[in-house]
Amino acid sequence: MSESGEPATETLGKQARHVPVLLRRCLDLLAPALTEPGAVVVDCTLGLGGHSEALLTAFPAARLVALDRDQEALRLSGERLAPYGDRATLVHAVYDELPEVLDRLGIPRVQGVLFDLGVSSMQLDEADRGFAYAQDAPLDMRMDQTTGVSAAEVLNTYPPGELVRILRAYGEEKQAKRIVSAVVRERERAPFTRSARLVELIRDALPQAAKRTGGNPAKRTFQALRIEVNGELTVLERAVPAAVERLAVGGRIAVLSYQSLEDRLVKQVFAAGAANTAPPGLPVVPERYQPRLKLLTRGAELPTEEEIAENRRAAPARLRGAQRIREDVR
Repeated sequence: MSESGEPATETLGKQARHVPVLLRRCLDLLAPALTEPGAVVVDCTLGLGGHSEALLTAFPAARLVALDRDQEALRLSGERLAPYGDRATLVHAVYDELPEVLDRLGIPRVQGVLFDLGVSSMQLDEADRGFAYAQDAPLDMRMDQTTGVSAAEVLNTYPPGELVRILRAYGEEKQAKRIVSAVVRERERAPFTRSARLVELIRDALPQAAKRTGGNPAKRTFQALRIEVNGELTVLERAVPAAVERLAVGGRIAVLSYQSLEDRLVKQVFAAGAANTAPPGLPVVPERYQPRLKLLTRGAELPTEEEIAENRRAAPARLRGAQRIREDVR
């Protein structure tokens, strides 16, 4: 059975019908690097396996290494990708562990890397994970339920000042102080355990004007808690530079992000790699100062209106791509 209580075959059927976000564009960005026999592509965020399956199908000469911290996702995707045999290697790991995973597999360089950040469709759809504010569930939000603190523990134990920082930094929540004051008052009465109680508290705490804009008033708080529980931005800060480091010359990386904090980090890493770092005034720029990345997208590419109509979860997606154009010169 899946975590939702459905038979695994039913869950697999649902995921097979779900088209991953910006799939065609991701494949196009990575394609020039994945045509040679033996090319290795890493899906750093396996999830339900949609991107991985498309990569294995589109590039029959390539080998896939796929990472996920969610063991249920690995199990379901393992069933989905079983027909590809030893072309697919699935690993239980967080994506900033990419260098260690590749070292264990004896792979010094890879030709392609894909990140599809944020919470997966499976995690949103399975009520008992606590990611979605639209349905009542235990306040968990751990992508790997075998380790770490839950969202309930964060709400019930963090000092008020730390909670305000998290909501502002990770949720860009302007009403952070008001929400945290209500949380602290309520947790003294009884600890938080369920998402519906938190959603109701946020609705009651916000002024009417704040509730009229930006969709569900709880979404920014839920985003902030999820990022804190899973260390997402800290992991991403390590993961994208590490992935660039392991790209072979000519290798390509594509990153799908779903909120501005993620996209900003990716933009900064790519921009730094594509910059000339020479001191000003040099008549000839030595190779060690030359850019090591070439940007493949002009800014962040967005999904089309047609794709958003087909899949509402594509709406906030931002896609950036880059190509490794030289080795580091020490």
